[in-house]
Amino acid sequence: MRSGVEKVDSAEGGSQHTEAGQPRQLRALSSLPLVAALAAATLAPLAPLAPLAAQQESPRVVRGLSFEGNHALDDYTLTAAIATTTSSAFATSPFLRWIGLGAKRYFDELEFRRDVVRLLLLYRQSGYMNAVVDTLVRREDRDVYVTFRIYEGEPVRLNSLDIRGLDSILDVRALKRALPLQVGDPFNRFLFQASADTVVSWLRNRGYPYADVLKSFDVDVAALAARVTLEGVPGPRLRIGEVIITGAERVDTATVRRMLSVNPHDWFRQDQLYQTQRDLYGLGMFRSVSVVLADTAPRAASDSTVAVLVRLSEAPLHRVLLGAGYGSLDCFRVQTGWTAYDFLGGARALDITAQLSKIGIGVPTDWGFRRNVCRTLLDDPTSDTANYNVAITLRQPAFFSPRHTANFSVFAERRSEFNAYTRQAIGANVGVTFNARRDVPVTVGYSYSVGRTTADPATFCLFLTLCNASDQAFFTNTRAFGAVTISGVRGRVNSILDPSAGSLFRLTLAHASRYVLSDTLYEFNRGELEFSKYYPLSRRSVLAWRMRGGVILPQRLSLLGQNVQFVPPDQRFYAGGPNSVRGYAR
Repeated sequence: MRSGVEKVDSAEGGSQHTEAGQPRQLRALSSLPLVAALAAATLAPLAPLAPLAAQQESPRVVRGLSFEGNHALDDYTLTAAIATTTSSAFATSPFLRWIGLGAKRYFDELEFRRDVVRLLLLYRQSGYMNAVVDTLVRREDRDVYVTFRIYEGEPVRLNSLDIRGLDSILDVRALKRALPLQVGDPFNRFLFQASADTVVSWLRNRGYPYADVLKSFDVDVAALAARVTLEGVPGPRLRIGEVIITGAERVDTATVRRMLSVNPHDWFRQDQLYQTQRDLYGLGMFRSVSVVLADTAPRAASDSTVAVLVRLSEAPLHRVLLGAGYGSLDCFRVQTGWTAYDFLGGARALDITAQLSKIGIGVPTDWGFRRNVCRTLLDDPTSDTANYNVAITLRQPAFFSPRHTANFSVFAERRSEFNAYTRQAIGANVGVTFNARRDVPVTVGYSYSVGRTTADPATFCLFLTLCNASDQAFFTNTRAFGAVTISGVRGRVNSILDPSAGSLFRLTLAHASRYVLSDTLYEFNRGELEFSKYYPLSRRSVLAWRMRGGVILPQRLSLLGQNVQFVPPDQRFYAGGPNSVRGYAR
């Protein structure tokens, strides 16, 4: 087996290499293509005697890539900045590589040399002008292991930040506090550009659509100090004039206009253009949405308005959803859905959905899976029948305002809680979501259903102290349930689907009584509070915790000659069970 170690010093520009069996001169690499071309042209008739491919070394697989000494920039950032990449886990692990699976990344000598320059440039752009990058390359047979050794040194820090030309327009002190680059920070060119973009954003959200910023800086490498000047060029302050809509063919233009957050005669605000783009895209009727200025430069000085262009690319107005899965509490499950966008015009959407679970263990799909793949539900009396849910929902966006949404749905369902209860009902829901503040939507809704809730006799006796069969039958009769709910969400997360930083606060209040057409057994007030927090630990790791609590205040009832407080099983809070994190008993 041949092995060797190579060291490259970016400070001196030299290279040293020793390899058992055959020394190599890496400094001559840049001339190899020219020599090979000349040899191929001169010795073409002799090619069969000395094939060039036989003289070239086979490519090596990158089995390891690491960084040492980096503190200001993490490994993920450095890896993204270079061309040399390590092979996949199957190709790098000594215990798995023999399988032959996984993507193999091959070592490119020229790109590796360039990677040193790339890292140096990245560090200098980040404020570390005196950074030095060395490399250590270990070669074993057909494998190579690469290590970048980084000496960051002291950064150039920002000593002064001056904003000019905006004192009469903006609160400069507040603006300075909002900039990504602050005095005392390393002079990061990326944050410098982001600070200029922040100034432009402030101006464009205050009526200056053609605002710009002139940037200048002075760096003293010897003193490790930098000075920055941002000079604002606001341009004219303009109002919204004409709103031009293009690309709407099947969708009515009037429907699009109702969703716009930009209105004629309002002061121009860039964030309203972004909000309009999100609102239109969220309708599901468009493949792409672009909301931009119609003109790249201001019009005549006498014109105090600016035109906005809305470009649309329509998507199919119908969607079909099919899904299947397996869960320890559902056994096998399937779902399907059909959505019609712009249903009868007005941007409304019609959803028809159906779900079926407990497949394989519940009637009429009892195929004996309870004794094998769905063993968790072997002793669950609520899983004797398949669960289902069928719903038809009509959603109306722009309900009296582009920020409000209304929905109405009818449903039929059978659902069960593991070892607790079974609920069968048909009903309807209506709700309106108010988005007066974009970050705190509030939903007010009313639900009404007619159904019955049943439970195992042991559950009635143990948790509800109803051990008599006649008493249990009384509580399982078909009854009406009506409730008014108010819920609000305050999200401060960096991503709705996959948050890694921030917090999420949710509050839900419900009232059920005879005044909202609920049966006397369904009279209570219920409150629920949930708080989630996310902490980024690294690029790929997040620490998250959630706290959830609630309270139910039932009305006192006179039943069966007793004064009791009754909470229906389907409205109680449940903890534990096989679907909890800790798995403790319910």
